[in-house]
Amino acid sequence: MVTQVLSRADAGQVTTTAILAVAEVSFRYSLSRSGRPWTIERASFDVAPGEVLGIVGPNGSGKSSLLKLSAGLLRPESGIIRLAGQAIGELSALAIARTLAFVPQEQAHEFPFTVAETVLMGRFPHRQAGWWSMGMEVEREEDLAAAHRAMVEADVVELADRLVSDLSGGERQRVMIARALAQEPRILLLDEPTAFLDLSHQIEMCALIQRLVNERSRTVVLVSHDLNVASLLCDRLLMVKDGRIYAHGTPAETIRPDVLRAVYGCDVVVDPHPQTGAPRVTLPGHSVLGG
Repeated sequence: MVTQVLSRADAGQVTTTAILAVAEVSFRYSLSRSGRPWTIERASFDVAPGEVLGIVGPNGSGKSSLLKLSAGLLRPESGIIRLAGQAIGELSALAIARTLAFVPQEQAHEFPFTVAETVLMGRFPHRQAGWWSMGMEVEREEDLAAAHRAMVEADVVELADRLVSDLSGGERQRVMIARALAQEPRILLLDEPTAFLDLSHQIEMCALIQRLVNERSRTVVLVSHDLNVASLLCDRLLMVKDGRIYAHGTPAETIRPDVLRAVYGCDVVVDPHPQTGAPRVTLPGHSVLGG
């Protein structure tokens, strides 16, 4: 089974309906250093509209770099990335932002912006201001309406007048997603959306992502360290090891003891989730007890 999953990833299958298609992409951060290893090597995958794709793997395996490449924030040394059928390298930053929104893992909030002001920033790709206004423009009715819809979707309307810097981690995460939604993108790229959140906020974040996909037909690509979260949320997973896609398939195809041993170098217990049947990962008792 692992061989079949690997062959699918290596073949770089791209469907004609893919909203995001990555083909044979390689990338490294420093081209000037001879012998610099690849951060991402010959990665190929696609994402269909309305799908949730998860990118998982050990620390330093290249997950966030792969997400940034998909967002157009990094440029590959070789290969091609297509967004809605167009080569992303040929699109302007504004054109990318009208189709795709990227939410990084952490963002500094040093300025005293309210939640409403922060969400309205997501309307920048749709502004019509010219050079004479220095890129600034009074919010139009459609901007205010889009921002309000985004705050409703992310369940932050009641926080509209509060300073972002005063919010909890879970609340800030929802605000950042609301700002991304205000862009009215077709696809959301989320880097560790449940990182640093307590159990209650993790549940809220997972529920939000499910609502965006099921009720709003959004497409989501997310990076996660939490295999159980990825298993519950994602239709398919890319399991990355040392910059290469080691396995590519459904959670049932990829979250298996033999695959996890090869990718993470450890033995775990995988059993069905009692409510959903999705693969669930737990630590083996003898490892914890030292037996």
